[in-house]
Amino acid sequence: MLLDTLNVPAFVVNRYRDVLAANPLAVALSPLMAPGTNRLIALFTDPLAADYHPDWEQNTAGVVAQLRAEVGTDTDDERFQALVGELSLKSERFRRLWARHEVRRAGSDAGVIRHPQVGDLCLRREKYAVVGTDGLLMVVHHAEPGSVSAQRLALLASWAASEPRPQQATERPQEHRDATQQ
Repeated sequence: MLLDTLNVPAFVVNRYRDVLAANPLAVALSPLMAPGTNRLIALFTDPLAADYHPDWEQNTAGVVAQLRAEVGTDTDDERFQALVGELSLKSERFRRLWARHEVRRAGSDAGVIRHPQVGDLCLRREKYAVVGTDGLLMVVHHAEPGSVSAQRLALLASWAASEPRPQQATERPQEHRDATQQ
């Protein structure tokens, strides 16, 4: 799988932010990037999210504004409605941000991830559309070459490479399995 050949944390999500596949370095960077995790629900409800993201307030505001931009006028999507409903019930922060109606296009951005073993990593996040799929994105995190964050990420990569790889879930829908294995 392509993800396994990358020497940076990378994972694939659908439009609802369900993680469908991830390389070992992504999971080592944050358990919230593991397959089967919904990135939105984790960001707003898992206490680990605030620990891993010292810029959690800014991060959550950006994520909700990007979600609004991506959904656009497709508000009849039942899965999207259920996701917004669940987040609204579980997170006061999400409810307040959703009520602001801010819209922002996603792009390349930088953020800090506070890893419990290697410390703070300043990483850029890039999102790439997976061609031939219905809205899948590959998300890649990378550090500035030669930086302290690059050194810390390399250390984390060496640890992740020595860990046994858990088997990927086989219960994913066929179209997602096919798209992530290309």
